[in-house]
Amino acid sequence: MSERVMPSRADGLITLAAADALWVGLTVDSAVPTASGAFVHPPALARAGYVLLGSHVVATVTASNGQWAVLEAEVRRVAAELNAVEMDRRDLVRIGPFRGAPRQEVNEETLLRWRRRITAELQELGGPERAARREVCRPYPLAGIDWRQILVEQTRDGTQRTWWLPRTVVRLLDVAEHAETQWIRTARARRTSPAVTEPPFHPRLARDADGPQKASPETPTAALRPYGKELEGQLYSVLSRKPTTSRKVAGWACAVCRTAPATVLDHCHEHGYVRAPVCQSCNTQERPDHLYSNDIRVANRYTRLFHTDTDHWLRHWHRCPGCRARTTLPLPHLAAWTAHTACRPLRPTHRASGGRKPCGALRVSWTGSQNAPRYCLITVSVDFCPSGEHRVLALPYREAAERFRTWLADTAPVLAAAAGPERLDGLPDQPRPVIVDTSGEDLELF
Repeated sequence: MSERVMPSRADGLITLAAADALWVGLTVDSAVPTASGAFVHPPALARAGYVLLGSHVVATVTASNGQWAVLEAEVRRVAAELNAVEMDRRDLVRIGPFRGAPRQEVNEETLLRWRRRITAELQELGGPERAARREVCRPYPLAGIDWRQILVEQTRDGTQRTWWLPRTVVRLLDVAEHAETQWIRTARARRTSPAVTEPPFHPRLARDADGPQKASPETPTAALRPYGKELEGQLYSVLSRKPTTSRKVAGWACAVCRTAPATVLDHCHEHGYVRAPVCQSCNTQERPDHLYSNDIRVANRYTRLFHTDTDHWLRHWHRCPGCRARTTLPLPHLAAWTAHTACRPLRPTHRASGGRKPCGALRVSWTGSQNAPRYCLITVSVDFCPSGEHRVLALPYREAAERFRTWLADTAPVLAAAAGPERLDGLPDQPRPVIVDTSGEDLELF
């Protein structure tokens, strides 16, 4: 099959139809099957400024003739990367349906949500066979990948159907979904502040900056009250129902950065206590970067949380009486700390220009719950390693919590001295359970 569907323009742009044909032609021998319609059929978002190909976001632009176009070189680059991917069709990951599974975190910033899309289509069409028969009538590519060709259906006890995809494809689609989230966030930031780049987070520098602060449409002209401990020990489930809470929150400055107006009440999802009113930016910064409900990608922002601004964030997290009394962090934060800090010396490295470079991307997952610490296990692994996936460490919850307590005493001795069960009376015997035990057979996520 010829690769040249249409001659490139002088600026390297080709039409979406030509890019679609080029993508299929370049990847015809790829181990991961690809589908036509990646640029022109839902859920393609070419007219929103991008399309998803493989695990990448490829930008689209409006050509001089008014048509949407894309750089031919980008299509070729992403196709070459996909062609280099190896796939073992026997290494399968269950993608659904999950009876009684915890609801996946809904991320409004991504439109791919490939698990939802696949599940909805299979349930509507009655299974992969009928879905395949309707492929001609209803093209439905996901990031340019033809998932129908490699979907496997298994039946247990002759009744329950389960759907499986090769692990390689699951990872590609996960990364595509994650890349789309980052793309939308960046595009939104450019629209709101086209000439301003967000500076590094330095709360003390921000508070001590010289000169008057200029008012903006988003910033109230009235002086914001600094947050003290007005809401300490109160339950979010109670405060969130009061109609006056949102107005009260808007009058405070963010308890983290102390410069922007607060917009939400940050609270501990494990114990249910309010931490403090924070701005939307700090609330997003503090949120774990979930790939699954019990699986976190250790993003770059954890350097701020556990390294450059550690003391500030630890004070914020320990505003929760439950975390402070137990001298710990919520399970997702403790898992991220274990991967980012406790496992730093164990992370594999590879040779690179100028020295050795940390291998791949860190990911941490867990089975069980903080409410059953004896059976809760935290596992740190390295994804996207050039020489294959590494498991760095499998650590029981109790050991991870003990390592955190030791680290806290060395890093923030004042906070460590203020923590512990003797520092608080009236703490519930059982914290509110919100992390569902996913170790059951019907809830497998890997």
